[in-house]
Amino acid sequence: MPDFAYEALGKTGSRDIGTLTASSEREAALMLDARGLFPVSITRNKDRAAGGSVRRVKGRVISAFYAQLADLLQSGVPLLRALDILEKQNSNQALVFALREVRAKVADGANLADAMKPYPKVFNELSVSMVRAGQEGGFLEDVLRRIADFTEHQEDLKAKVVGSMAYPVLLAIMGFIILNVLVIFFVPKFEPIFERLKTKGELPSLTIFIIGLSHFGQNNFWWIIPLGISAIIAFVVWKRGENGRVVFDRIKLRVPVGGKLILSLALGRFTRILGTLLANGIPILRSLEIAKDSTGNRVLAQAIHEAAENITAGQKLAAPLRRCKYFPTDVVEMIAVAEESNSLEKVLVDIANALEKRSARQLELFVKLLEPVMLLFMAAIVLVVVMGLLLPVFKMGSAVG
Repeated sequence: MPDFAYEALGKTGSRDIGTLTASSEREAALMLDARGLFPVSITRNKDRAAGGSVRRVKGRVISAFYAQLADLLQSGVPLLRALDILEKQNSNQALVFALREVRAKVADGANLADAMKPYPKVFNELSVSMVRAGQEGGFLEDVLRRIADFTEHQEDLKAKVVGSMAYPVLLAIMGFIILNVLVIFFVPKFEPIFERLKTKGELPSLTIFIIGLSHFGQNNFWWIIPLGISAIIAFVVWKRGENGRVVFDRIKLRVPVGGKLILSLALGRFTRILGTLLANGIPILRSLEIAKDSTGNRVLAQAIHEAAENITAGQKLAAPLRRCKYFPTDVVEMIAVAEESNSLEKVLVDIANALEKRSARQLELFVKLLEPVMLLFMAAIVLVVVMGLLLPVFKMGSAVG
């Protein structure tokens, strides 16, 4: 439970200052009253209540929490008691801390979405928006179960992507290490052999370039590594900023081959969430406002926001999406037909299923092509280095002959 700092007056007028542990400010006031103290001020310990101090919780853990909370509420267990049960039975300390704080805020009168919002590392923006919609529409249990299913699905997809990319990434790392060992430590062994050709000015340009690269690596080896680490840290900090996220999201969509895959995955998430919200009776404008964040891409979210503004002017959804360059023609046509037949919710989920199947096929093909391409690229680099070392040998052999 959270700690509260209090200032109170005794029956004789004496001032009492201290801390106590309670589930809410109201409970803290009752505890002081039981001691015969009149509370002047009660404040929660902000250091412990700060949302930024909570560590990130794994997707599968938070998915299980949403599913269990949905089951408890469906069975008629009050929200405060359900949160208390899940807090006591959970072994993840970060989630336990967040649940303790959420329960305290709900006990103080806040709604569940507002109580979850200060802890974005545990409850992401999309989940908070969907919970708010579920509370407004009176179907919180169903929304929680949908969030659990969606989170589990996203974790499965993430695991598949990571598993598929593990071997290509390993190839890239090994290729980088081999190339550096060749250039920095192996090439200098040949340099004395090429001294005579170098003196005559007959050393091939490729060999001169490789030797220069070797000298550069030898002389700057110890500051290249920290410089590279600093560059990576600077990139991560820039990418987390608002401008950096927008620019990086735009670049991701324009990457050859990979950009189409990222777009397909993002649109699949968007159409699934939008269809789910519409099926639960959320108005289309509110649904679009919530679902746009599920894309995970600021550029797409902005395009959907602009589409929602056009819908406010009386247009249907398909028309503004057709003007948006990010939505494929077949997806827009399916949405247009669904609007005419009043089956938009079902069709959106069908579109999500189709996009996810298409993404899975594209990812599998991408990984299959990536492995041989990387092997060929590494072989080409090694071949260039070897040729740079062998050309002077061939030249000296022909001169002797």
